Amino acid sequence: MTIIGIPAGWPADEDAARGVQRELRKRLVLGESGPVPGEGHVTGLDVAYDDERDLVAAAAVVLDARTLEVVEEATAVGRVSFPYVPGLLAFREIPTVLAALGALTADPGLLVCDGYGLAHPRRFGLASHLGVLTGRPSIGVAKNPFTFTYEQPGGARGDFAPLLADGEEVGRALRTQAGVKPVYVSVGHRVSLDNACAHTLLLSPSYRLPETTRHADSLCRKALKEAQGAPGSV
Repeated sequence: MTIIGIPAGWPADEDAARGVQRELRKRLVLGESGPVPGEGHVTGLDVAYDDERDLVAAAAVVLDARTLEVVEEATAVGRVSFPYVPGLLAFREIPTVLAALGALTADPGLLVCDGYGLAHPRRFGLASHLGVLTGRPSIGVAKNPFTFTYEQPGGARGDFAPLLADGEEVGRALRTQAGVKPVYVSVGHRVSLDNACAHTLLLSPSYRLPETTRHADSLCRKALKEAQGAPGSV
């Protein structure tokens, strides 16, 4: 099994990583509506960690946006490339996520990240970072709230409430299933917030989390388990 190393020149400390975020954020595109919900491909991205072995496994799972059937999947395993720092988590996993994306032969279409985009202290979370690096439309659908305030949305599927940071709407708390706690949707790159929420609802017909995230979560955990048992993984 090939384990991806940390790229040359990768930021080694918080100041350097924040500088990279500031520079890449200048390339963020927020004025596009993005792919039509329910058409083309959508790709779920997720990672699993083994900090004791300094490993991260990434999965990219392409789904047909209309049927939600799996079109293709790919994984990659790499070394954790940055310490754990809230707001800089993208730097821990992006090299491995990019390797998984690069192993796909199908067009990924919309990237759906288990994390944040604009709903981030510097308005540049993982979904925005990956979107800018790949040039692809991207959204973040997170399980837990981060750095914003919000009211609870109504209890029906599709109800939402704005996520606010310094009075700015940076995303939405979106109810994907009636009576179940919301997910936290934010724009990554080249997608409108309305469309980000529409995609999320279509990707979540039966469960709280999108099918993209559910598939990618299962696959990256499997890849990590295999890597943990591989010779030379320690």
